[in-house]
Amino acid sequence: MIQIEATPNPNSLKFLSEKTISSIGTEEFQKSNSKNLNNQFIKELLGFKGVELVLLSKNFLSVKKTEDVSWNDLKPMVISHLNDYFEKNKEPILKDTTKSDTVQVENDETIKKIIDVLDNKIRPAVARDGGDIKFKEYKDGVVKVQLQGSCSGCPSSTMTLKQGVQNLLCHYLPEVKEVIAI
Repeated sequence: MIQIEATPNPNSLKFLSEKTISSIGTEEFQKSNSKNLNNQFIKELLGFKGVELVLLSKNFLSVKKTEDVSWNDLKPMVISHLNDYFEKNKEPILKDTTKSDTVQVENDETIKKIIDVLDNKIRPAVARDGGDIKFKEYKDGVVKVQLQGSCSGCPSSTMTLKQGVQNLLCHYLPEVKEVIAI
């Protein structure tokens, strides 16, 4: 059974499954990069009219659509695509053989602490809204992150970034002065 949750981004919905969707963590896929995809499920989903971005996580996927397509048209297609996959397959859509672009953690205590706060304090809240946040870089007091899924292009993402992410990181790590999205 697939449940649907709204996200703060009106052009993005979160589709929850009791089955494991991704066993490798959270990954984002964009229509602009879909030609080189090996995963047929994701390729087909990105091929639906109006779908521009898909984020897969352990037990949910988020779909971001264009303005010109209605959720009334798109929701049944996404649900049907997910149900069809799990009727024919026992394993997750993303499994260990899929390439992941995880950031190499340097031997830097500040970076380890930043990643710890992102993973344990921020990522769960962002995931509830159908998105993800990935650490990209820390240099001279500035943390660079990438917002994904529903958070990508969300009207409230700037506020989330500054009032949520930046405030939390600055609270736990005084050496952090600013957080910016790339």
